[in-house]
Amino acid sequence: MVSFSGTGQTNLINVADLDDTFAYEIRYATENNFIGEILYDCAVCLLQPEVADALVAANQYFCEKGYRIKIYDCYRPLDVQKKMWKKVPRATYVANPYDKGSVHNRAAAVDITLVTLDGCYVEMGSDYDFFGREAHIDNRNFSEEILANRDLLIEGMRSHGFNTIRSEWWHYSFRKNLSYPIQNEPLPCD
Repeated sequence: MVSFSGTGQTNLINVADLDDTFAYEIRYATENNFIGEILYDCAVCLLQPEVADALVAANQYFCEKGYRIKIYDCYRPLDVQKKMWKKVPRATYVANPYDKGSVHNRAAAVDITLVTLDGCYVEMGSDYDFFGREAHIDNRNFSEEILANRDLLIEGMRSHGFNTIRSEWWHYSFRKNLSYPIQNEPLPCD
């Protein structure tokens, strides 16, 4: 458990401490993201405890079907959200940090995909953080394989308490997301 101090922030869970079967590609800890710069000092997935438990349960569900979750993003400090908004001030793709912020700022959302149990890529029709129609979950103009992959991801996540958003096939917010406070503590990278 990670405890943020001095600001009344809640305790967050490092998902890696609960389950070692996740795959990771925390893009904001690299330059391979839509901003093109490193936004996180380390690649870690922190979540509210209830959200972390639900994600672990979802991962177990997918493992039974021959897949596992690959994590792109979890908790995101509000200051990082402000950098993203400055680059893309378009609420369809980047939550406005000066309004309600992002559910990522509440440690109650994940950006994910599926890979096979041995780590092979599963086609979803667009790359992560692609800002266009190909990323929208209501876009059904794909092969049966891609549609089946997206449907599997949606079904599995919804059955474990996560909701989708229309514009990003990879984004899942936990059902009680607005009950958690917005946080701005940097990621604990020691």
